[in-house]
Amino acid sequence: MPLHLRLLLPALGLGLGFALGFIQPIGLAVGALFIALLLFADQALPPRLWWSLSLLAAIALAAHLLPGFAPWPLWPARQFSSDAPPYALRLAWDKLLLGLTLLAWWLGQTRPPAAQPARAWAVALLTLFGVPLLALLVGVVGWQPKWPDGLWLWLAVNLGVAVLAEELLFRGLLQSRLIGWLGLWPGILLTALLFGAAHAPFSPLFAVVAAVAGLGYGLALHYSGRLSLALGLHGAVNLLHLLLLSYPLRLA
Repeated sequence: MPLHLRLLLPALGLGLGFALGFIQPIGLAVGALFIALLLFADQALPPRLWWSLSLLAAIALAAHLLPGFAPWPLWPARQFSSDAPPYALRLAWDKLLLGLTLLAWWLGQTRPPAAQPARAWAVALLTLFGVPLLALLVGVVGWQPKWPDGLWLWLAVNLGVAVLAEELLFRGLLQSRLIGWLGLWPGILLTALLFGAAHAPFSPLFAVVAAVAGLGYGLALHYSGRLSLALGLHGAVNLLHLLLLSYPLRLA
């Protein structure tokens, strides 16, 4: 896809957030710098320096550490599960910008060939059912089937913001480079461990479950050559979590 078309993705997200008042002028400047770094500076900087700066900036956006971005509250905190705390849905504009910018960058990369599609689907099925089962076994969630109001809004935000940004950051930007430096299995395993560590603030056991899920997403990408499979798998695991288990997590 030509660069000018890819550039529309983050530019539209940044402009919409600014027009609605959720991105302040300083956030507009920060966002523009991030877009320029990801989409233009790779030709001007040494590869390792560009990758390091891009990774640090991406982590800062994902962790809401950069100024000028305010979340959009979509619904107030409400209880989905009797054994879980209330949950409020918000659209994080900095994380949306991260996902859209990384998507614009990814669409300009050379796609890896599908190595073993049959293994990719086997890994996907094992991850889809194994990760929720593991979460039940270690006790971070309980069995809580439900069909909550606002499911489609939650699904749009979860897929279009959280899953998009996390998969492009961990599997797109991080895993591909770590595999090149460390080799296949060390690169995939280290990426999965870092993905788990990013979920450690929720609980140590949840970090373990997230690391196992990250391993599944990473292998799905490797065997299929398609980031879309990792995105869909991640979204499907999250959806099963919401529909069948304590959400977001069971109270200790």
